[in-house]
Parts: sequence; structure tokens; C-alpha cells
Amino acid sequence: MFDLSRRTALVTGAGQNIGTGIARTLAARGATVYVNDVLVDRAEAVAESIRVDGGHAVAAPFDVTDSGAVGTAVAGIGPVDVLVNNAGNGGDRSMVLKPFLDLTPDDWRAAIDVNLYGVLNCCHAVLAGMVERGWGRVITISSLAGTMGTRLGVTPYSAGKGGALAFMRSLALENARSGITANSIALGLMDTGSGETTGEIARSIPVGRRGTPADVAALCAYLAADESSWITAQTIHLDGGVSPT
Repeated sequence: MFDLSRRTALVTGAGQNIGTGIARTLAARGATVYVNDVLVDRAEAVAESIRVDGGHAVAAPFDVTDSGAVGTAVAGIGPVDVLVNNAGNGGDRSMVLKPFLDLTPDDWRAAIDVNLYGVLNCCHAVLAGMVERGWGRVITISSLAGTMGTRLGVTPYSAGKGGALAFMRSLALENARSGITANSIALGLMDTGSGETTGEIARSIPVGRRGTPADVAALCAYLAADESSWITAQTIHLDGGVSPT
């Protein structure tokens, strides 16, 4: 099950953490994975590690916020069957916690460019080919910040993530008769090895632990496969039971 042989996948922001886990899992399922990161060294290192393990991977460094660079990169890759929009951040100040009144348009732009426009740019670049071939999978990695809101200080991040979720639902409905599915994964508190959150916070999660890149990658493998053809326009909460719905 979930065989991705003969599929080509592009995973953005795959040079570290969750993106790396997704890229490695899709490759293990047989996909040829294009590993995107804004930093060349990170993209190449992950692609090489996949090849060492017997998978097929190619580094694809580009900035998802640059629509021209995205278009050029995708044209060089060729047909993309599976797009995973994983690239994201809290803005160039890395989620500095400030009230909205203390933020500037530059703060907003830094978060929304990646979390919303990055998704739009990549989807626009791959969609025509998916429609032409009558098959495609688009998966966007989002956050509970986009569905439930979150603590003080990350309002632009929430706006970007929420906008991407709404976009994905509409994209799915527009293309539902074309063999293309489009789904989002709203992540809860994740363990990426940074040590930024405490055990007490983790214990507040109903299942008693933070999520891992492997948790996200397993769901992506399913959503990328033929078996998920009747799931589209959905936001799946992957959060250990935190969200009420």
C-alpha cells in the first residue's frame, strides 16, 4: 500500500526537521523526490542522504517566495505528481512574540510571503501539468495557529497559515474532477529537536507527547498515494488530540 513508484514529488522546506522526514518517507515509498530548501547546502545534504539509503532524490534549491524562481525550478524538474508545501516560518524575526499593535507591515509581510504566497507560487507552477495528466496530489503543512488561533504575538503567522488553508479548500474544489486532491495538515506542538518547549507543555497534550516528523511524514505518504483519492478539500488536525474537532 501507498506505493509511490513512478511518482515525482517536490517537498519544499525539506532541508531540515519535518520537511526532511517527509522527503525521506516519500522516497522510501518509491518516489523520486526533489528536495527543496532556500539554502543549497541543506537541500544537497538531504538529497545525498536519501541516495545513500537507496532512494532517488535531487536537490532543488530555490526561494518559494520568488514566483519566477519557482517557475524556473519546476520547469527544470518536469512533471510534478506530488507537491508538499512544507516551507514556512514565523517571519524573518522567527516568531518574535509581540502584540499586533507593535508589529509593522514588514513583520506581516515576512510571515505571509512564505506561509501564503509560497504555497500559491508552488501550486501555480505545478497545477497545469497535474490537470493535463489527470492526476495530482497537493499537501500543505499548516498549523493550529491557522485554524484555532494561538498565543499573543504571532498574528501574521496565523493569517498566513489560515489563508493557505482557505486557498487549499478552494483549489481542491476547483480541481476535484481532474483527478487532483488538495489537503492540508494542521500541526500541533511538534518536537523538532530544538528543545524549545518543556515537558510540562508536552504533558498537556492528550496523548502525552509532542508530534514528530515521522508522524507528519506517515500522513503525507497516505495523502500522496492512490488510496487517498476520495479525500480532498480537508484540513486534518495532527495534534495529539488538542483540537476539539
